Amino acid sequence: MSGENDDSATCSETTLTVNGKPHTLLVDHRRVLLDVLREDLDLWGARKGCDHGQCGACTVLVDGRRVNSCLLLAVSLDGCEIRTVEGLGGDGEQLHPLQRAFLDRDAFQCGYCTPGQLCSALGMLDEAAAGHPSHVTVDTPAGRPVPLDRHEIRERLSGNLCRCGAYPRIVDAVEDVIR
Repeated sequence: MSGENDDSATCSETTLTVNGKPHTLLVDHRRVLLDVLREDLDLWGARKGCDHGQCGACTVLVDGRRVNSCLLLAVSLDGCEIRTVEGLGGDGEQLHPLQRAFLDRDAFQCGYCTPGQLCSALGMLDEAAAGHPSHVTVDTPAGRPVPLDRHEIRERLSGNLCRCGAYPRIVDAVEDVIR
C-alpha cells in the first residue's frame, strides 16, 4: 500500500526560530506548538494547563505577539520567531527586568502560571507601547502609547489565570518595570 510509511502525507518540515536559534523539524500536522516546544525542544517553561486556550499557562510570543501555544498548529508557524520564558533573559545569566521584578515582588506562589504570566506581560507592554487599546483604554489617540495604570494592566493580563491568587503582586511587578 502506498503511503503507509510516507510521512509527507502527515508531516511537514518546519523551521521555527526559538529564542534566537533556528530549529528545522519534521512536524506532524496535528501537533500544537506547546507540544513541540516541550517534547521536541526540551523547553519546559510553557506549561500545559487547560489545553483549551483559557488559562494562559502556555503563553509564548510568536513574532512578538502573545499567543496560547496550546492552540496553534506548529506547522502553521513555519518561519516564525518564537520566544519562550527561557529566552527572556537572552543568552547570558542575566534576568529580564520582568523576571527580576517578579522575584523582587514575590509575584508567584506555586510558580505554575509564572512563565505564561511573564510572556503575557512582555507582550502586553509591547502592545501598549504600540498604541493598541484594550477594553478599558480611554482618551488615548490612535497609535499613541497607552498609559498603563493598575486597571489597564489587570485588564490586559486577564487572560492569564493564577490559581494561587498572586494577581496584586503580578500587577506590582509590571508597574515596577514601567516606572
